[in-house]
Amino acid sequence: MNQTKYRFNQQHGIITGGSSGIGKAVAKFLVQQGANVSIIARNWERLNLAQKALIPLKINLQQNILALQADVSRQEEITQAIETAIAELGTPDMLITSAGIAIPGYFSQIPLEVFSQTMAVNYFGTLYAIRAVLPAMETVGKGHIVLISSGAGLIGLYGYSAYSPSKFALRGLAESLRGELKPKGIKVSIVYPPDTDTPQLIAENKTKPLPTKAITATAQTWSPEEVAREIIQGIVSNKFAIAPGLEMTLLDRLHSLLRPLLNWYFDKIVQKYSSNKS
Repeated sequence: MNQTKYRFNQQHGIITGGSSGIGKAVAKFLVQQGANVSIIARNWERLNLAQKALIPLKINLQQNILALQADVSRQEEITQAIETAIAELGTPDMLITSAGIAIPGYFSQIPLEVFSQTMAVNYFGTLYAIRAVLPAMETVGKGHIVLISSGAGLIGLYGYSAYSPSKFALRGLAESLRGELKPKGIKVSIVYPPDTDTPQLIAENKTKPLPTKAITATAQTWSPEEVAREIIQGIVSNKFAIAPGLEMTLLDRLHSLLRPLLNWYFDKIVQKYSSNKS
């Protein structure tokens, strides 16, 4: 990360879901490189703890770390939080939309409310945040918007019928916005993290169907810091698609070609578990 040291000095990064996981790790890197950071999350206790953890990482006295409570699925709340961040710390140079939820399970057993909630947080929560920062970025003619999707946003996974569609939707949003915002000087990136050791993953594992656990067991679990490092490098390199690791890189570039093979492999695993039940 030496080549990016101080690159973000006095820039302003707004991070939704900044109180834990990947969002918090990205905030740490930005603070360590001199940025002003606004972290937004729903849980005030975790948000307060994250802010306290970031303060000692500052490299100069002029840096500011703002903590704002908001539920990204509520347009009024996230808009107000972002407007407050802009009023206090200026137009953001970066928006990183890391807030998200995942509740895996069997399609017929997942309450319909979970499908609605997942789309509200993962997709509309991102959309609302982008709409809130866009006027300020358009005024200054620059900015970088980073949407956090998932490997499950590249190929649908067994047990993730509520989660995968919300992450697929982010891919469509990012691809649509890239061309529209480029002439305005605003860059867009989308991130496809692999399984990451976060509180969300711990929660997911509690409701994952057994075939889903078997499908995901062979994949390497990354640390939030490793994923955050890839995100920062992707921002610096102005990558549109940021796919950490070989597995995600291949999935990003070849997912349409790999889908039949992956479906065959997944079906074999599911068949094994179905046979064990009978």
